[in-house]
Amino acid sequence: MVQALGVTKSYDTGRVKVDALRGVDLTINRGEIVSIMGPSGCGKTTLLNCLSGLDSITSGDVLIEGTSLKSMSDRERTRYRARRMGFVFQFYNLLAVLTAAENVEMPLLLTGVSSKEARERALEVLDLVSLRERANQRPAELSGGERQRVTIARALVNNPAIVWADEPTGDLDSTNAVEIVNLMCRLNQERGVSFALVTHDISVGRRADRIVRMMDGRIVDEVIPA
Repeated sequence: MVQALGVTKSYDTGRVKVDALRGVDLTINRGEIVSIMGPSGCGKTTLLNCLSGLDSITSGDVLIEGTSLKSMSDRERTRYRARRMGFVFQFYNLLAVLTAAENVEMPLLLTGVSSKEARERALEVLDLVSLRERANQRPAELSGGERQRVTIARALVNNPAIVWADEPTGDLDSTNAVEIVNLMCRLNQERGVSFALVTHDISVGRRADRIVRMMDGRIVDEVIPA
């Protein structure tokens, strides 16, 4: 599904050069849940952004379904993300003026899907995350757990090959966090959705098929949770 081959990422401010990723090699298999863990500043989010093509890499390569991200133009990467990837963020990134259904259908509308089909698919995935009855509510009218479920529905609406999740439970209380992790695991088991998630929470990390540990821009260990 995903291969990182000697990926490096450096930031040069003009005064100092920061090596955020230092030769990362990683494979994420189809249908797998992988947790990326490590201390703050170790490069977890940078790795997620580079693997998904949100950020460019300095050297190395990333292959997604066998295709090199480096071989794609910016427009091709944007189109590929819209059609084959889903994203879940800690703070939801929902548009406050739109309803849950409108937020979910937006990725489809941006890729040219008709409004009728987009709404049908949005309601289908809202049903999948048990929120169809809240389809006409705006984010301010939803709980934190419900907002994150809307975010997951939006990530799934294009039937992605992989969902990238950056601290998906970081803004939730423990009860809602468990519900969101349970939901991701169920979607993985029932629909074969692959997840790569960054987390500080070891209880979340242990629900994955594999934990990748990072330190100082490098992968230092990979373990299969007991």
